[in-house]
Amino acid sequence: MTTISRRALLTGVLAAPAAAALAACGGLGQTAGDTGNQQGYVSGDGTRKILAVADRGQPVVLSGKTADGSTVDVAAWRGSVVVVNVWYAACAPCRAEAPHLAAIASDSPDVRFLGINTEDDAAVVQTFEKKFGIPYPSILDAGSGEGLLALRGRIPPQAVPSTIVLDAEGRPAASVIGKVEEDVLRGMIDDVRSGRADAGDTRASAGA
Repeated sequence: MTTISRRALLTGVLAAPAAAALAACGGLGQTAGDTGNQQGYVSGDGTRKILAVADRGQPVVLSGKTADGSTVDVAAWRGSVVVVNVWYAACAPCRAEAPHLAAIASDSPDVRFLGINTEDDAAVVQTFEKKFGIPYPSILDAGSGEGLLALRGRIPPQAVPSTIVLDAEGRPAASVIGKVEEDVLRGMIDDVRSGRADAGDTRASAGA
């Protein structure tokens, strides 16, 4: 899949909620200080969604190669809550949320984390991981878009960054469209882990 078709997927096929819930970040997903070609990406406003257990559907089928050449398959993580974060290195909100994701991953040994990198090669991903102390792998999705396709029709990541929480059976249980705040994600993980999650759409706090 080409870069153009992947971007069309993000902004077209996967865009389900109203455009009013999304805000372009500096126009077409770019903020001051960002580098790289980000045309076609849309920055979310922190809207979060919870799915009731009965509405979660089938487990996500998601696997791929990581920056160190390993293969990751979330099917091997059944029994654990899994956090999937969609990102790329030149995305300013992705950089802003990275330390918080790293912190949660580091002190939540019972939760598995996985990134889906939509733009970068292995060297860029490894540099980003080292800079922000990211302790979990990311699938290299640039060029194929298979990671994003695996999430289509589930809780679609219509913006980069987006974060999806899978329950212990691998089913989509919660999501944040846009930069995720640490306390919001911790609360979602706790709710999914304990089975307290109730269906509904909420809006993250201002600045999310």
